[in-house]
Amino acid sequence: MTLIAALLAAGLGLIHIFIGRLGFLGLLPRSIWLSAAGGVAVAYVFLHILPELGAHQVTFSRALGLGAQAAETWVFLVGLAGLTTFYGLERLAKASRKRSQAAGQQDAVEARLFWVHLGSFAVYNLLIGYLLVHREEPGLASLLLYAAAMAMHFVTSDFGLRDDHKHRYDRTGRWIMAAAVVAGWALGAVTRLPELMTGLLFAFLAGGIVLNVLKEELPEDRQSRFWPFFGGAAGYALVLVAI
Repeated sequence: MTLIAALLAAGLGLIHIFIGRLGFLGLLPRSIWLSAAGGVAVAYVFLHILPELGAHQVTFSRALGLGAQAAETWVFLVGLAGLTTFYGLERLAKASRKRSQAAGQQDAVEARLFWVHLGSFAVYNLLIGYLLVHREEPGLASLLLYAAAMAMHFVTSDFGLRDDHKHRYDRTGRWIMAAAVVAGWALGAVTRLPELMTGLLFAFLAGGIVLNVLKEELPEDRQSRFWPFFGGAAGYALVLVAI
């Protein structure tokens, strides 16, 4: 299973390296493929990640000596912290781009904030790679569903990062993002964090995924397509229900 996870981590990394070459995906109105990929990722969030957050409340309850209700609250508080953190990063990037435009420079995040913004997403990828090896629900089917949803998520998020950082992302950022997900797998292969820490990381990551998935589809300037989005969400939901 670790070998399969390694191959999947490499595949996820290759998405960051090569997806930018598919220039037609970056056109407006939004490519039907990007909207469909966003639908798949949203379906995974609501049908797998959020229910799995509930499952982590048992870990919180046992490790922290909390009642069921208190444990559930803390799990979702950590998820909320993840969502809020990545929302803050998004606003930071947008404000930086406006300052660049006002100064007559390229519409991109300022160089001084490049490493802050990209570094945060590299940690995000590191967690995704780690969870290829250690998830609440074991088994090959769970691993493949997780990897497929993260692949779709990477397709959409990569275009968002490229839009924010332009040539800096193509020159440096995509390699860092690819290396981060592989490094996360390597970390998971050689060590296992305490169960409570895994639960905390998953809950934080879940909040980040919710924000990053929706921010790529909802803004009006994305000109997203509803029916491809609906088709991706419905199709992936049917797969999850069938399994």
